[in-house]
Amino acid sequence: MNRILVVDDDPLVSLSIKLSLERQGFEAVLADGGVTGLHALEGNSFDTMIVDIFMPHMRGFESIRVFHQRAPLVPLIAISGYAFAQHNSPAPDFLRMAIELGATRCLRKPFTPAALLAVVNECLAERRAQRELADINPEVIHLD
Repeated sequence: MNRILVVDDDPLVSLSIKLSLERQGFEAVLADGGVTGLHALEGNSFDTMIVDIFMPHMRGFESIRVFHQRAPLVPLIAISGYAFAQHNSPAPDFLRMAIELGATRCLRKPFTPAALLAVVNECLAERRAQRELADINPEVIHLD
């Protein structure tokens, strides 16, 4: 069973992600913030991580950077529902920035269970392919 770490400070978002994943046969471990999520990484293995970009105590992209540094081989899906209050000012592309900091994929909240499942499956398929390549050629080490 694939284990997925879900790090989001919004309990409703976390619970809905957990339920969607468990209905598809995944094991979802919830963390209510960055610090809790980092503790969950210690001594545990995960097949992918879903991490909110904006959380208390880990501002902005710090969460993506830190989680990617702690577990560089675990695919990281960055999620964000951040929107600017004023529509007349150009919004930076936070999800694209997350990719540059180590995220494998991104989802903008709100997202559907089908979109979540598709992104999780893509990440897991890529990770399996990396492992198979490493098994065939042990000299190949792929760090995203």
